[in-house]
Amino acid sequence: MASTGPPQSLKRSDTSLTREGDQLIITPLGAVNEVGRSCVYMSYKGKTILFDCGIHPAYSGMAALPYFDEIDPSTIDVLLVTHFHLDHTASLPYFLEKTTFKGRVFMTHATKAIYKLLLSDYVKVSKVLVEDMLYDEQDILRFMDKIESGHVLGAAMFMVDIAGVRVLYTGDYSHEEDRHLRAAEILQFSPDICIIESTYGVQLHQPRNVREKRFTDVIHSTISQGGCVLIPAFALGRAQELLLILDEYWSNHPKLHNIPIYYASPLAKGAWLFTKHTSTHE
Repeated sequence: MASTGPPQSLKRSDTSLTREGDQLIITPLGAVNEVGRSCVYMSYKGKTILFDCGIHPAYSGMAALPYFDEIDPSTIDVLLVTHFHLDHTASLPYFLEKTTFKGRVFMTHATKAIYKLLLSDYVKVSKVLVEDMLYDEQDILRFMDKIESGHVLGAAMFMVDIAGVRVLYTGDYSHEEDRHLRAAEILQFSPDICIIESTYGVQLHQPRNVREKRFTDVIHSTISQGGCVLIPAFALGRAQELLLILDEYWSNHPKLHNIPIYYASPLAKGAWLFTKHTSTHE
């Protein structure tokens, strides 16, 4: 039903909070000392929640799944998805269609719309054996109707309150403003427990303006010497941000106006059109 059992260090990493004789249990089923298959199980006072349901990008088939063997999917009341990245979402069709899970699934309206595009593309481009495929296009069509969505564009954090205990699950987040995405809002409450994405938690990055100048300087220099620039980028999010940076740079440099910019990604185009449409109707 799921991938091979987790290492002993994962089994020992459960965290508990005792309050009035009850125990709050938090069990990470992935993304522990690794990047990928984000999935966190939480149980308290008879309520059970699963946060995110991703895959590990370095593996295929059952080995890429979170450690579902550690839980009983039929006991989960609700599954909350923070955003569409595959390391947070790509196990969802398997979990909904091929386990005993019968609960409800929530993600934002924009995440659900882009997620369908992303999953379809993932199935098409995955270079795995048929027997290693976790699901197909038909599974995607069936499970999408089971997802309930809100009306907020983009990624979300979830604050869950059970009997007065407040748990904040962040998913991926950033306080830095992008051209295509606003910064995460500062919380107006104090949770009792935070479960926080920490991939870059100890990293120091150059200021945005420095990074953008390095990027545009290299492109301008290459074009000035008669060259072309090929930029590999994630189709969703990163591609849109780079295009907006280039659009602004081109606008400020008239000599570049006759130099075309192309992007070759039907997936990126679909997401771009959806984002523009949603922004227009906010």
